[in-house]
Amino acid sequence: MNLGRVAEKLGITKERLQNLHDAVVKQSSWPEPRLLRFEKATSGIEAGTVVFENGEIIYGYPKIRRAMMLGPAVEKHFSGVVAVEEKMNGHNVRISSVDGDVVALTRGGFICPYSTEVAQRLLPEEIFEEHPDLVLCGEMVGPENPYVPKSIYPTDTIDFYLFDLSRKNCKSTLGVHKTHRFAEDHGIRATALLGEFNKDKAPEKIKQIVKRLGRQGREGVVIKDPDNLAAPLKYTSSETNCNDLSVAFRYYNDYALDFFLSRAIREGFQSVEWKESDDERRARALRLGESILLPMVDTIQRKQAGENIAQKVQIRVKSLQTAREFEYHLRRSGMRAIFDQPEPDDDGYLVRITKLVMSTNDKTQALLEGETW
Repeated sequence: MNLGRVAEKLGITKERLQNLHDAVVKQSSWPEPRLLRFEKATSGIEAGTVVFENGEIIYGYPKIRRAMMLGPAVEKHFSGVVAVEEKMNGHNVRISSVDGDVVALTRGGFICPYSTEVAQRLLPEEIFEEHPDLVLCGEMVGPENPYVPKSIYPTDTIDFYLFDLSRKNCKSTLGVHKTHRFAEDHGIRATALLGEFNKDKAPEKIKQIVKRLGRQGREGVVIKDPDNLAAPLKYTSSETNCNDLSVAFRYYNDYALDFFLSRAIREGFQSVEWKESDDERRARALRLGESILLPMVDTIQRKQAGENIAQKVQIRVKSLQTAREFEYHLRRSGMRAIFDQPEPDDDGYLVRITKLVMSTNDKTQALLEGETW
């Protein structure tokens, strides 16, 4: 790959790119096509940015900042009308066509074999024939999502929801209305557009939306400027904060401290802003406390009984080759997983996967045997 040409397209010097190589920029030759992948944000380039061997660039999807105090954040951040979309609970992908082949990139810039097969199955072929420079940014959700399995969406397998459009070699996105119009024109799902509100009325409207989504077990919202004049913000429900904590405390030694702390702090700010009564605050405290204690106790008791702590997920594939490649993809991502024998299905194979949570297993066993913290 010509690093000088790549550096020029990225807007940095060749020397800077060479210095970043290996430390921040990783080269990948599997699966094809070959690419350079930015592991971290640097020099104004988002993490997850990918440069393919043909010179095309797909920039990383920008990290969305979080509103902690909804009213002040909306007031400070936006200038007029805001659009409110549902925030889906799955894994973020960017889908595009490279030399005629559809590929799905994870947030970190890996080509995921499973997500790629799902994208090829769900998206009409003519999208990239008509728009070869497009990048579809979206969320894959459903119970057969091996990263974040959720049964709250209207699918019994996995589905794709578009939430933004971009173009190759371009950092900007095309905005709310163009994204939803594109989805409608091409018969694909998009994240729900829940309304557009003047910013003075938006916080109360968003509060009511988030409460309703929380009761449904859904994650929350993304707040956007319809004309892309400001970066979007996200805001989540108490229920999803506690659900995240419940999963994390089940595997307590495999998550970073900030994951636990940030979700607990969100609960405090939301309780204060919503001016909860004593009874409402006690209910929140009970929900928060149970999400911390109960799954952790369950993990300790299971380990005490001699069980291995593991997460069970499943995928459905048309090709056994996809399953084999996905197994390798998890391994190169640092995840240990056991794949059961594939079960023939009406339209392919069902593959059950046991994801081993080694750090929590080892730490819990050691503590049970008397090791100190």
